[in-house]
Amino acid sequence: MTQAADLILTNGRVYTPDSRGEHPDDPLAESPEAVAVRDGEIIRIGPSNEVTFLEGVETTVVDLDGRVLLPGFVDAHTHLDVLGQQQEEADLSGCNSPEACLDRLDDRRAETEEWVIGFGYDESRWGGSYLTRDQLDGVSGDRPVVAFREDLHVASVNSVVLDRHADAMPPADVETVDGERTGVLVEEALTVLRDRLRPEPDRMREYLLAAQEYAHSHGVTAVHDMVRHSHAPRVYRELDSAGELTLRVRLNYWADHLDAVVETGLQTNHGSDRVEMGAIKTYADGSIGGRTARLSEPYVDGEGQGEWVTPPEGLADLAGEVDSAGLQFAAHAIGDEAIETVLKSLEPTDGERHRIEHVEVLTDSLIDRLAKSEHVVSAQPNFLKWAREDGLYDQRLGDRRRRQTNQFGRLADRGVRLALGSDCMPLDPLFGIEQTVTAPEPTQRLDVSQAIDAYTMGGAYAGFAEDRLGSIERGKRGDFVALDDSPWETAAIGELGVDLTVVDGGIVFDSR
Repeated sequence: MTQAADLILTNGRVYTPDSRGEHPDDPLAESPEAVAVRDGEIIRIGPSNEVTFLEGVETTVVDLDGRVLLPGFVDAHTHLDVLGQQQEEADLSGCNSPEACLDRLDDRRAETEEWVIGFGYDESRWGGSYLTRDQLDGVSGDRPVVAFREDLHVASVNSVVLDRHADAMPPADVETVDGERTGVLVEEALTVLRDRLRPEPDRMREYLLAAQEYAHSHGVTAVHDMVRHSHAPRVYRELDSAGELTLRVRLNYWADHLDAVVETGLQTNHGSDRVEMGAIKTYADGSIGGRTARLSEPYVDGEGQGEWVTPPEGLADLAGEVDSAGLQFAAHAIGDEAIETVLKSLEPTDGERHRIEHVEVLTDSLIDRLAKSEHVVSAQPNFLKWAREDGLYDQRLGDRRRRQTNQFGRLADRGVRLALGSDCMPLDPLFGIEQTVTAPEPTQRLDVSQAIDAYTMGGAYAGFAEDRLGSIERGKRGDFVALDDSPWETAAIGELGVDLTVVDGGIVFDSR
């Protein structure tokens, strides 16, 4: 007697590798209608009448009513603790003026008796000036106020923060004008803030649960989370043990955790079905928004070529040490000189699937080298929002280099392994997919299927999980997202609704 399914999704339009292969321009033209899951595993895909016979007394049956069923999104680069804080603290994303940011910080000041913290401001929305100490002094003159820029490489603080903490910060990373501190901090100066603001485990639990709920509401079923000097790994494992972790979390530890990782015997890919060890991550450079990404030519709107967060010789030593330990290596590299240096650092290594994060400013020679390597490019299509004409990248890089950023189309055409993620700017795969499908330059564009595959199978591959995640196939885990309409039939992909998210055959979000 055939054993009943735990979950049946029926009357949908199911995107599978076979349906794409048969109808590349419209993979839903003759796609399967239904999927059945038992013990978290996909056991049948096909027409509804060939799947519903697996219904039993305790089977959950969901009528998709024509919705589009995709694999659950795998976000290959996140900071869920920050995302959770953004849900709890002042959310500055979307603010179109300094005044709007200050209003939200004022609201937050009224709600707390502690530090006043905001996340996610983007000065390019109002003409390119960072928030300053003078503006934040207006929020509070006796309590610390911090506003983090969206990329987390820049923060603006008030006089209270500077008076208490500036002496512990590298002077070069504390901006001054005519000898006066402006309140703008970059790179390593932010480490002092992060150390001071590190949430205790109970608070971290609140943040991560809020972030998990947000991720599921956007169709995300797995994340590769970047963690540093944080209680997040401990809290993730506690949530997993308590049965409260519904996201699949791959932990990429900062390089200053390497000795502890080696000493405790952690290995890449070890862990549970919900929490596993990923890579050792480092920064080569900073960000374009902060003018700290390391370029081969100077910025057009400021002095210098950016910064080395980890100098070239340090990158080479670290890559060798990580590779020798049998661990996956991941390096943040945005500017073309940083990307070049990371590729050079990885040349002596022989490990599998080392990652380069962001890979924004590209040249022909860098694309050639990436195509000849086996490295994964972990990239953020969201960043194309800054690559439009007269956008932030025009201001920082000029027209020629703006056009050379985020060349996903060229990378895909050359066979480079792309794993797409959000960097939580914002965490929204549909927004990112729309950005690359509608990108201003042909070299930056992916078609809808390529973008979805890079946001599902690409992330699974980067996490050594392509045999169980990333596509809707028999034998893989039952991770799905149901959309209210087809991304192949609209240019406004970011406006599609996420109606259902499923992890391991369990419904974790339902907005129907």
